[in-house]
Amino acid sequence: ELSYALGKQGGTRKKLERSSGAVVQYVGHTALFSGTRSERRRAREYMRWLFEQLEGPVWVDGWEDRDDCTVVEIPSDCIGYITGARRATLGLMEAEWGVLMFFMSKAEDKGRGRGVAEKLIILGPQRGRRGAELKVMSGVETKNPGYFTRGIREKTSDEKGFDTDRMIFKDDELSYSLGKQGTTRKKLEAAAGAILEYVGHVAFIAGTLKERRRAREFLGWLLAQRRGSVTIRDVASRDDATEMYIPENCKGWVTGNRGSELRRMEAETNTYMFMALDERGEERLIIFSHDAGSKVSTHGRMAAERLVNEMIQEKLRDDGGRGGGRDSRSPSRRRGDSR
Repeated sequence: ELSYALGKQGGTRKKLERSSGAVVQYVGHTALFSGTRSERRRAREYMRWLFEQLEGPVWVDGWEDRDDCTVVEIPSDCIGYITGARRATLGLMEAEWGVLMFFMSKAEDKGRGRGVAEKLIILGPQRGRRGAELKVMSGVETKNPGYFTRGIREKTSDEKGFDTDRMIFKDDELSYSLGKQGTTRKKLEAAAGAILEYVGHVAFIAGTLKERRRAREFLGWLLAQRRGSVTIRDVASRDDATEMYIPENCKGWVTGNRGSELRRMEAETNTYMFMALDERGEERLIIFSHDAGSKVSTHGRMAAERLVNEMIQEKLRDDGGRGGGRDSRSPSRRRGDSR
């Protein structure tokens, strides 16, 4: 029981801990749960269901009335795809979102045959559950197009707290917004601080009102860049943006071939960066992220700003210090290990 409850490299213990919110530790053969009463109760229940899976099918009675679970109906032809070999795909989603997931069925349902949808239960905090649910929906939609999106409409919520918006893409917009191996989607998600998942041609944006609006704005600017230069005014009034005026002779060097250097810096710092025009028609670089960063953090706007400044200084040194155009407004900061 102990090795099963621990999991590979302690993965199962960590999963129980993150999904329940309790501290879960094993001292010898004793499991210790520490936290509020509801956190401890959840941890005990989740562990019991884990062990019950060794015996046979597990059913969570009264799941409809619980506030810590989400249930998704999975068509039978997608179950293997969502589970993965030896549960690898489910395990990755559990680790990414800090949730516990398993298929629920009653003992009497056994042998009902193929063609019946099964219930996948996702246990954990709200944001993690929604992220995992959308990931599952995206996977099912890939295998079974239209299962979740048939007849779906766009939606914009005014709810200040956690909610989900929907945006429907045109055919050519989807691949552009996804990027190679999903890099563009992941970049916008990290910079906005929202959950951004594509289910077929529908973008699901989950988070607080501020996070959802930010993600929508980022998507809008991304798609607008295909038609030409984007003008963004009043950046000074935003709390998620840093402006940098790049010397004229450094612009190509900082952006790289087809934006390759900007993409590299975005990936390193979890930001979204592009050249945009100000109200006077002057081009400058804007770094977007909900995370302002710090002098020591490798993520956030300050980290990206440092990388850009290093590139500018490098180019100016190579050119013998001949700077064209306007100097960067940001003071130069060095960080030796950035490249």
